[in-house]
Amino acid sequence: MTVEESNKNSGENSVENSAKSERLEVLKTYKMYIDGKFPRTESARYFQPVVNGSSLGNVCLASRKDVRNAVVAARSAQAGWSRRTAYNRAQILYRIAEMLEGRSQQFSEELVRQGLDVETAEIHVSQSIDRLIYYAGWCDKYQQVFSAVNPVASSHFNFSTLEPVGVVFTVASRDCPLLGLVSLIAPVIASGNTCVVLASEKFPLSAVTFAEVLATSDVPGGVVNILTGRIKELTEHFSRHLDVNAIACDGLEPGLNTEIKEFASENIKRVKIYHQDWSTEATANPYLIQDFCEVKTTWHPIEQISESGAAY
Repeated sequence: MTVEESNKNSGENSVENSAKSERLEVLKTYKMYIDGKFPRTESARYFQPVVNGSSLGNVCLASRKDVRNAVVAARSAQAGWSRRTAYNRAQILYRIAEMLEGRSQQFSEELVRQGLDVETAEIHVSQSIDRLIYYAGWCDKYQQVFSAVNPVASSHFNFSTLEPVGVVFTVASRDCPLLGLVSLIAPVIASGNTCVVLASEKFPLSAVTFAEVLATSDVPGGVVNILTGRIKELTEHFSRHLDVNAIACDGLEPGLNTEIKEFASENIKRVKIYHQDWSTEATANPYLIQDFCEVKTTWHPIEQISESGAAY
């Protein structure tokens, strides 16, 4: 090789290396999930969560209108979802677990990007899958545990059963982005509720990717709606919304918990505040299903069939 050829090759290599070093990474834009679709935010605003000095992507900054659209979608879907059989809801929850299992590697990698170590990330993904299957199993059993036939001093049958409360607004765990999210969504929808979820502001990627799983898991549009944004901007809007029946929050600051309760009292919303380590088995229990149900008591008259007053 001549000196001229050598100089030419070294010059080409330096240009290639320079081009590689100057190339800007194309960051993914994570959209919201409303009514079975993936719209961009009405506010046209985005933010970039940063972990260890590295940006995770472009994430939608939800507005008041996005909250309204999500609640409208949840309310529209609630009647149809609650009328489905418990067996069918169990099938759909199991299907979500199947689809999550198929993308477990992707979720593990995303959790590592968000700061978890590899072993913890894999454990959280496995536990999320198991939790979905756990609540799928409870869909047709919780009524047997929590319902009752009540003794009364009259010629009536009197029995109490659970019914879904309606639309539940859920604020996902700040520090447990996938497992905490699944642990709140699954018991809420198991009984026939629909929900609007505000993903972790700090680690939102897993929530939006989980929405992609929901979109391919036979879940009807509007049953689960996922927003991303800043909790302090949206607290008043969802807490005061008159078409939200209950609120579930996990791991928020004490001041925000108080604010949510005050706003929710305007139309007597049910508010559940959790401070859980979702990685423990004790946090998977049917009482979380009961938390978002109302008790309906029915009185049914009994025909008197004998002179002595005996009834059947």
